[in-house]
Amino acid sequence: MRRRCRAPPRPRSRASRRDNRIQRSQVLERAYLVGWASTRRSGSGGARDGLEAEETLQELHELSTSAGAQVVGVSVQRSPAPDPATLVGRGKVEEVRAAARAAGADFAIFDHDLTPTQLRNLEQALDLKVLDRTQLILDIFARRARSREGKLQVELAQLNYLLPRLAGRGTLLSRLGGGIGTRGPGEQQLEFDRRRIRARIRTLTEAIERVRSQRALHRGYRRSRQFYLVALVGYTNAGKSTLFNALTGSHVTTSSRLFATLDPTVRSLTLPSRRPALLSDTVGFIRKLPSHLVAAFHATLEELEGASLLVHVTDASHPQREQQDAAVEALLETLGIGSAPRIHVWNKIDLLDGAEVKRLPAGPNEVTASARGRDGLEELRHRIDHALGEDPIVEAQFDFPSSDGQRLALLYRCGEVLSTEYEDDRVRVRARVTESLRGRLQLPASTRTPA
Repeated sequence: MRRRCRAPPRPRSRASRRDNRIQRSQVLERAYLVGWASTRRSGSGGARDGLEAEETLQELHELSTSAGAQVVGVSVQRSPAPDPATLVGRGKVEEVRAAARAAGADFAIFDHDLTPTQLRNLEQALDLKVLDRTQLILDIFARRARSREGKLQVELAQLNYLLPRLAGRGTLLSRLGGGIGTRGPGEQQLEFDRRRIRARIRTLTEAIERVRSQRALHRGYRRSRQFYLVALVGYTNAGKSTLFNALTGSHVTTSSRLFATLDPTVRSLTLPSRRPALLSDTVGFIRKLPSHLVAAFHATLEELEGASLLVHVTDASHPQREQQDAAVEALLETLGIGSAPRIHVWNKIDLLDGAEVKRLPAGPNEVTASARGRDGLEELRHRIDHALGEDPIVEAQFDFPSSDGQRLALLYRCGEVLSTEYEDDRVRVRARVTESLRGRLQLPASTRTPA
């Protein structure tokens, strides 16, 4: 019998291979979301807690989408107290297991920080990969980090999150594979033992400290040239980068995605008085921002400490704008700049009707604007100019105990130190600072306006 020869397979075209890659990249991981709310009536009451759980779950849905997941189901557990073993209790775990399996979920995301024990128990009971809110946000930051500084800070946050969760996980780490919650600069560290992870954390901490020193030099140069720094702050996706571009004529990447901006950007800001000023765009805030991230990104957030003025940008069209503003204010308090001078910008008024715009707060430090439509920008420039005029740069003499390292560090970070003298247990420092910074230091000082 003669063997029939088959023709060799035809090589696929580049276009065909590219189409296949695109199809594979468009296959989304399927996520099942789980929330928990207290039913105890204390303070604002359980009803408020339940409503807040619904709001944060909606935000978790947006975060999951930003991470590249397809949400296939949502469930909320309401109970007097969180279950120490699984957060939501055995009965709810069984319900979530059945629902997630029926929906074809690849993993579950809990809108709550899970303890290492809870995480381990849930993965065993659900037979699914489990992420909590912190790990999801870390994943998004890992996807967005572009600069070396950003990658260092994200990796440090990832490793600090992972370290207490290594105990007893054994095979769990090896079966995580790729996907949401395991990507980014830190993913190659997952199988390292504690000793090597701690060594890597030390290396990252030292590298970030060098970044902080470099940033301090830049701030010192700006102060020596008597530049005013204006910093944009606000909830993620409030339109800060679009406003930044509109005010400075820059082309910083803008997107409707959460956390589109991680790396701070500084550009020259032209004001009516021609006062020398710089505008800084910073990372957006969010409710329940992981403490690991706040600590890791402190080198970046320090830029806010030296700002002469904060411009708080709010998405005026967002239904939860009040809760978002409260989260921003809380984080500013945590950073020790809750009392810093500021202007509040109600952005995206092009998405509101005339009656809704009129109901927005009005006052000398309130501006309504549309960064995309370029409405209200000139008024904002004049408000910024006026506010900076009320915060002159002065030369101040400070005298305080040498043990007061915290305020001395703040003075070095945010002022231009001209001279330092040590006498017994006292330190005398002569520095150029803004009037508002001198007030924040709350130190006895004699001042004169520099020539």
